[in-house]
Amino acid sequence: MTLAVIAGTSFVLGLSGAMMPGPLLTVAIAESVRRGPWAGPLLVAGHALLEGLLVALLFFGLGEWFRIPTVFVIVALGGGAMMVWMGWGMLRGLPGLRLDLSGGRETGIHPLAAGAAVSLANPYFTLWWATIGLGYMAVAHEAGLSGVAVFYIFHILSDLAWYSLVSGTVSFGRKFLTDRGYRALVGACAVFICCFGLYFGYRGALALFG
Repeated sequence: MTLAVIAGTSFVLGLSGAMMPGPLLTVAIAESVRRGPWAGPLLVAGHALLEGLLVALLFFGLGEWFRIPTVFVIVALGGGAMMVWMGWGMLRGLPGLRLDLSGGRETGIHPLAAGAAVSLANPYFTLWWATIGLGYMAVAHEAGLSGVAVFYIFHILSDLAWYSLVSGTVSFGRKFLTDRGYRALVGACAVFICCFGLYFGYRGALALFG
C-alpha cells in the first residue's frame, strides 16, 4: 500500500470503530454536557496516548515477527475475519441503531485521564487491537516506520473527528447529526470494513499459497 492508501483506509477503519456505541462514547456524552465541546478532543487525547504507546510496543517489539510468513498469514487471516464479522454485525444492527445523546454518568476524573482509563478497561478495545489493529499493523509495516506512523496519525484523526462531532452536537443541539445520518455513516463504514476484511483475507491467502 502507498502512504495515501494507508491514510485513507486507516481513517475509515478507525471511524467504523469509533462510531459504535460503547463506554468511551457514553463518557464523551456525559462530559460534553458538563464541559462543553472540548470534552471530546480531551478524551481522544488520552485515548491517543494509550494507543500511541501500544503502536510503539507493537512496532518495536513485534516488527521482526511481522516479517515471518506464518505470522503474517495468521494475523492477516484473523484480522480479515474479524473485520468481516464486525462489518456484518454493524449492517444487521442498522435498523434499530440510534445515537443516544442524553447525559450519562460522569467519571469523576479529568477527560484526558478518562480517555485512556475507559479505553483500557473496555474488552472490545483489546479485542480490536489483537485482531484488526494487529492485522493492519502487519500490512502497514511493509511501508516501514512511515507506514505505521501514517496509520496511527489517521486512526487518531478519525477518533478526533467523530468525538468532536459528538461533543459539538451535545453542546449545540442535534442539528449536526440525526439518527438517519448516523445510520447512513455507520452503514457506509460497515460496507467498507467488510470489503477491507476481504482484502486482508486475500493478502493472507496470497502469502499462504504463494
